[in-house]
Amino acid sequence: MRIAVIQHSAGVGPAAMLQWLGEHQVSWHRVYAGEPLPSLEDFELLMLLDGSLSVHDERQHGWMGAEKCLIHQSLMARKRVFGSGLGALLLAEALGARIAGGPQAARIGWWQLEKDPQSRQSPLGRMLPQRLLALHWQRESCSLPHGAIALYGSAAAALQGFVWQERAIGLLCQLESDAESLDQRLQQASADLALPGEVQDRASIRDGAPHAASANATLYRLLDYLSGAHAHMT
Repeated sequence: MRIAVIQHSAGVGPAAMLQWLGEHQVSWHRVYAGEPLPSLEDFELLMLLDGSLSVHDERQHGWMGAEKCLIHQSLMARKRVFGSGLGALLLAEALGARIAGGPQAARIGWWQLEKDPQSRQSPLGRMLPQRLLALHWQRESCSLPHGAIALYGSAAAALQGFVWQERAIGLLCQLESDAESLDQRLQQASADLALPGEVQDRASIRDGAPHAASANATLYRLLDYLSGAHAHMT
């Protein structure tokens, strides 16, 4: 499958998704470094990575407005779209969701995900595990987009994952995190640990790394589903 990956921040990459991407034809678009966005004809799946930005940072980052247009165009063209963290918020906004932040909005650490009762309405939702521990690195949250089905929530925020028409998936939590990417983020984004809100300490966050393997396995299953033949039929 032809996949276009948009990376928003130098220190926030695909992490464990890199292994899954190795099975596909991938183009990289590091917008933080000035690389151009893909054309609509260049991909079947648009992958939006996490990043240390806000969805409202269009003035600081000129490419963000163009990326939002690309996401909207991709949805209208019936492309498949996946977003993690910031990517999920950009996807949710394109689908009409409200994005919320605030002085106490930070949620950083490990929380247990629980499947939303709505998830039973989705073939994807029915195949996902009932609960799993996942890294959260969030400064904003969103409402459920119109027409989407909630997949997961946690004590940190009611909505942590959603699916729209079985061909667009957003995960606000970071199922792609692994030990290496976690250490990198703790080093490069250490200032986030001082943000007001619900923020676990550095040791507790690092101690959660062994749980990444089960989160990664769930992510691979989800991405296999999204890249499967069903997306042509929805």
